[in-house]
Amino acid sequence: MKIPSGTWTTTEDKANYSYQRLLCNSQCFLWSLGPYRTAQPILRFLMANEAHPCPCDIGHRLEYGGMGHEVQVEHIKAYVTRCPVDAGKAVIVIQDIFGWQLPNTRYMADLISGNGYTTIVPDFFVGQEPWSPTGDWSTFPEWLKTRNARKINKEFDAVLRYLKQQCHAQKIGVVGFCWGGIAVHHVMMTYPELRAGVSVYGIVKDSEDIYSLKNPTLFIFAENDAVIPLEQVSLLTQKLKEHCKVEYQIKTFSGQTHGFVHRKREDCLPADKPYIDEARRNLIEWLNKYI
Repeated sequence: MKIPSGTWTTTEDKANYSYQRLLCNSQCFLWSLGPYRTAQPILRFLMANEAHPCPCDIGHRLEYGGMGHEVQVEHIKAYVTRCPVDAGKAVIVIQDIFGWQLPNTRYMADLISGNGYTTIVPDFFVGQEPWSPTGDWSTFPEWLKTRNARKINKEFDAVLRYLKQQCHAQKIGVVGFCWGGIAVHHVMMTYPELRAGVSVYGIVKDSEDIYSLKNPTLFIFAENDAVIPLEQVSLLTQKLKEHCKVEYQIKTFSGQTHGFVHRKREDCLPADKPYIDEARRNLIEWLNKYI
């Protein structure tokens, strides 16, 4: 399998550090140390908690060109990576608020593609600007009004048509990060044709209509997530146990912080790597099991 490669750069300006390059295969993900790279300024963003939108540190931004290509899908653009072996399986990867062009998200899409799926990262903001790392957070609620993670059905329908007609996909799943994690929760309650979903540190407001999942869904959270408190994860667990009639799993990773699966944080120590690797393996295994 061809492996995507990239360089993670710290957000600490003028820091003297080592970067780490992610290597993966279909079964595991390993890290190796590399030489010094120029530091980049801190980038802050998030909309992972629909009940309480607030910022978080992006951590490290991946310098990565991608293995796929950009296409036009009806009224939106998308990044597509075709699986070398056409198995009729596809995964829709939903962005965080930093947008569909964030290299980290494209890297994850390519990683998934290398495990036997055609992947697509659509622009669910439909040409609207993603949140700027230098944006004024007082304007964030207004910015968010036109980017509702639970009002993406028109775009999602277009993506499904593209995958079925152009990529001949017969089995489709979905993965989303932060803002995209909310979107995954939404579409897994809306589209019974989706075989599996993985919501990565995204949570929706509590209401009685959010627990009727149509198909198996994996929720990944971080124990030390400053954005999504464990009380909300516990409530989700309780309500799904009471109302959900399909397979689901909620997994909280000990000691981890928001963004650990696709954005390796500054405070990530060598001891954290097994959790990052495990979360990514769990994501792939969930897709493999149900798609």
